[in-house]
Parts: sequence; structure tokens; C-alpha cells
Amino acid sequence: MLGGNEGAGLICSSDLTAVAHGGPDASGAARHDFSTNSNAAGPCPAVLDALRAADAAHYPDPGYTSLRRALAGFHGVEPGRIVIAASASEFIHRISAAWAQGGGRKVCLPAHSYGDYERAASAWGLQVSRIAAPRGDAALRWLCEPSSPLGQPEESQSRAIDTCVLDMAYEPQRLEGRASFDVVQRNRVWQLWTPNKAMGLTGVRAAYAIAPESDDAAALKQRLEQLSPSWPIGAHGVALLETWVGDEAQAWLAQSLHALRAWKAQQRAICESLGWQCLPSDANFFCARTNAPYPQLSAALRAEGIKLRDCASFGLPGHVRLGVLPPQSQQALKEAWTRAAKATEH
Repeated sequence: MLGGNEGAGLICSSDLTAVAHGGPDASGAARHDFSTNSNAAGPCPAVLDALRAADAAHYPDPGYTSLRRALAGFHGVEPGRIVIAASASEFIHRISAAWAQGGGRKVCLPAHSYGDYERAASAWGLQVSRIAAPRGDAALRWLCEPSSPLGQPEESQSRAIDTCVLDMAYEPQRLEGRASFDVVQRNRVWQLWTPNKAMGLTGVRAAYAIAPESDDAAALKQRLEQLSPSWPIGAHGVALLETWVGDEAQAWLAQSLHALRAWKAQQRAICESLGWQCLPSDANFFCARTNAPYPQLSAALRAEGIKLRDCASFGLPGHVRLGVLPPQSQQALKEAWTRAAKATEH
């Protein structure tokens, strides 16, 4: 959803991604980048070792046989239910295309959501709604839990008539609360997993989906496989995914959550000391209404190595989303924001 860019003139797709997504920009990576939700305790050492040892001199197995088996074993599903994807965004665009090719016409999104859901739907001429589709009117429904940008439970679950994709991008970094979907409910929906965030290695692009445990999903899965390019992920993506399901990486992840919980409490306290209104979140990020407009201060903050995620593109103007960072970054944010806000007063 790119409503914040309306009236900005002609912008290429790469520029749209830069506007609507956090992370590095034309100035490179910010020293204190609150705009992404990567695990700030990372990168995971086990995955780094696997990346260094990856055999990039040869193609991966085109069927990803061993990888599918490892992922399936981790989740307790059959290997045939695993769909390999180049990234979450690639899967979002591919399943939107497959839905349209199968005669689908509607997509239903949460009130606030990742912009690629809507961008992919629009690219394939699908009708986008943020309210429940009428009965008898099937839709491709997107849910994300913990949600983005709020990090909260979804307000509604899938209707029986819908094909539902549950985006699990932030579940591995859940710091509070409980998932709304139990194991049985997850098996009825598409699950989209992107562990590069949890491993602190978002520069390695690799993801996978788990198809629902139903015959109804077979046709959509077949179209997804037909639309897949050869080798959607390379040797380094395979190394990340294979290692993430191993005991060493999972133990590291569990330990990292303890640090993230402590950092999150400290970060909320600092934001509140600035006069911000912090919203509740179960994840390693949260949204806050700032005491001054972030767009007016963003250039000054960026010059000091600080970057936040403006939530206007999520439909939350006046708010920013902050990934949890270590205390030194939090202090840098407090000092830089204080200076920038004072400068605008004069």
C-alpha cells in the first residue's frame, strides 16, 4: 500500500520499494537502523559458518530434495507440502499470479499490512478489500501474525471460503503473547516463513511456504510450482534454510529472545521519555506516535546514522515503527531526536 506516494510523480519500482520499506538507502546502511525488524542480536553464528562453507561453485539440487526434507521434518509435515521461494516478496507476487490464473478476482487484506500484498494484487488486476468478502465470494486472504506494523494478533481469522496465507515472518521473534492459530488451524492455511529476519541475515534472500493439508490446495500449489523459476534460491539461501532448522541455530535464537525482551523494555521507556505514545506489540518491534513529525526530522536523523520506519505507507500517519536495537543505539536515537526536534523549533 503506497498511498503516501500519491502525487509524487513517476517513480520506478525500485524507488517504490525504497520508499515503502526500511533498510539501506542511497546513503548506505544506517549505523542505528530501527527501520527493519531483523534480529538485532544477530547474525546467527551457525548460519554464518554455513554460508562460508556453502558450495557456490555448483548449482543446488533443482528439486531441493534434502532441503525440503529438512524443512518438512522441522515443521512435522510431508515434504510435498513445502514450496521453495526466492523471498517472501517473491512468493507474495507468485501466489497472487497463481490466484489470478486460477480465476481468482479478490484479495482481502488486514487494515494495516505489508505493502507488497497490495502491490502484487494490483499488478495482477485483483480487486483489493480490507473488509471481509461477502459469503459465497471467495478471496485470497492475507494475514500476518504478529502483524506488521503493529506486532499484534490479527483481528480476524480466515473464513472457510477463503484461501488464506498466514505470513509467519515475525513469529520466530515473538517476545510476548501467544499465536492465535494453533497447529490444526495452521494446517488449514498457507504458511509463509522467512527465517532470514530471525537469523539476523536479511541480505540472504530465501523463504518457503507450507501448503495447507487439503486437496483443495493442490491446484494452487501446482500453479505455484509451474510459475517458479529454475533454482529460486542459490547455495547460500539453501545453507541459511537448512541451518535455521538445526539445533544450534534454534538454541541461539531462543537465547537471543532473552536479550531482545530486555532491550525492548528499555527502548519503550526511552521512547516514552521523549513523549511518544508507544502501542502494544508482541514482536521485536513496536509502533509509536511521535511528538514531532518524523518526515520533518528524518534527514537530520539520517545524517546522524538514525533511521526509523515511517508508518504512513501502512495507513498510520504520524507513527513510526521501531525494530528493537541494543541500548547504545537507543541512546543514540534519544540524543539525535532531541537535537533534531529542538532545531525545528527555532
